[in-house]
Amino acid sequence: MAHDEVDRKRRKLLMAATVGVGGVGLGAASIPFISSMNPSARAWAAGAPVQVDMGKIAPGMQITVEWRRRPVWILHRTPQMLERLQQPALRRRLRDPDSDVASQQPDYVGGTLRAIKAEWFVVIGICTHFGCVPTFRPEVASEELGPDWLGGYFCPCHGSKFDFAGRVYRNVPAPTNLVVPPYRYLSETVVEIGVDPAAKGVVGSGPDNSGLRRA
Repeated sequence: MAHDEVDRKRRKLLMAATVGVGGVGLGAASIPFISSMNPSARAWAAGAPVQVDMGKIAPGMQITVEWRRRPVWILHRTPQMLERLQQPALRRRLRDPDSDVASQQPDYVGGTLRAIKAEWFVVIGICTHFGCVPTFRPEVASEELGPDWLGGYFCPCHGSKFDFAGRVYRNVPAPTNLVVPPYRYLSETVVEIGVDPAAKGVVGSGPDNSGLRRA
């Protein structure tokens, strides 16, 4: 009986050892496969383009997507927002109302509205002062931001203000407008962030800053 008991214990030990070795082998074999599914460091650095379907973004609403590990805002501007952006009183309060600092946006989205299509605003959501993320403040005449606030973005870190075209106010720490990334339209509602309109297969690549669009 003692001999049989020793044999059973030996068999269990051998089986456990075999399963353990097999598990280690499977894990080791899986590492290259799992690694192959992750983007390489070079791909992360290059920043693959991001496609976004904007069809369900209601007027006045904004969403955030990630591109090159940075937040990118897509705002569906209302006719009222667009009208405020062109008010002379607002222009006088802005540091760069006509987007003259070329490094802050591609040349195809210069000017007042800083967009290919007037109602759609695409911008990197990082303050140009110390890199904080501003807050979306669509309300008008905010108690915190003052009775002349027309809506826009407020950086809670050091108080910089931007309008709904990402244009920076005067007398705030941020030196320049928010950065507009390269982007293009693949259809009426699908935008691709990270690719210029000069690439092939672009729909509606020309700027639409000549007037206000009505819903």
